[in-house]
Amino acid sequence: MPSYRAQLGIAGLRPGHAPEQVMEAAVGAVGSAHVVEANQLEIAGGVPRIAVRFTVEATAREIEDRQALQAGANMREAVDEVAVTGQLQVLRRVRGRWEPVG
Repeated sequence: MPSYRAQLGIAGLRPGHAPEQVMEAAVGAVGSAHVVEANQLEIAGGVPRIAVRFTVEATAREIEDRQALQAGANMREAVDEVAVTGQLQVLRRVRGRWEPVG
């Protein structure tokens, strides 16, 4: 199964939301259609960024990539309800490296 990683910058929380709701929203959105392998919070250039790693059922690369991009879009939409979001990047694992999709 192809492995993907969706990374999303977080600029801040929306009023009335707790920090843990950000990752819960992200994992819930991706996990509704795909198997989530891992998630983490990292700081990149002083900006918080969440990452959710997941698999897509093996079909054809174009279809897999399209599904991964949709999962990333779903993640952004869900997280945007609890936090102000920044840049979204979807990556695919290819021969031990993460390569941008799209």
